[in-house]
Amino acid sequence: MTSRQRRTTASSQAHSLKIALVALITLGGIVLGTLLEYALAHAAASSALAEVSVPVTGHVVAAPASLNAVIDNLRNVIVGLLVALATLFLTVGGVRYILAGGDPGEVEAAKKTLRYAALGYGIAVLAPLLVSVLKGIVGA
Repeated sequence: MTSRQRRTTASSQAHSLKIALVALITLGGIVLGTLLEYALAHAAASSALAEVSVPVTGHVVAAPASLNAVIDNLRNVIVGLLVALATLFLTVGGVRYILAGGDPGEVEAAKKTLRYAALGYGIAVLAPLLVSVLKGIVGA
């Protein structure tokens, strides 16, 4: 086996490893984001909902019982969007880091993207606490 063939084989193996790492980071980011969104949405889903009967169709529709329930529902939607966006940033940052190829500028940009993803997850996790503090200040 010549040195050129060895280099081609090593390059092919490195390329396959990069593809596998990109797939693993993408899948891991999606799973992490889904689990975190599920946990946050269901942990805060204890808001009181009243059952309202719609006379035209006869279906039972869950309607918010109070302004607090509306705020909680809105918070859950925003947390879900934050987690989805943070998962996207985590995936993009991981892929950029893998594909940087040792370029210091690309590595720094990838690390910055990963920091933004961590910040997004942190805000999403702290959102229920922030809403509770605001409710305490407002007196709701």
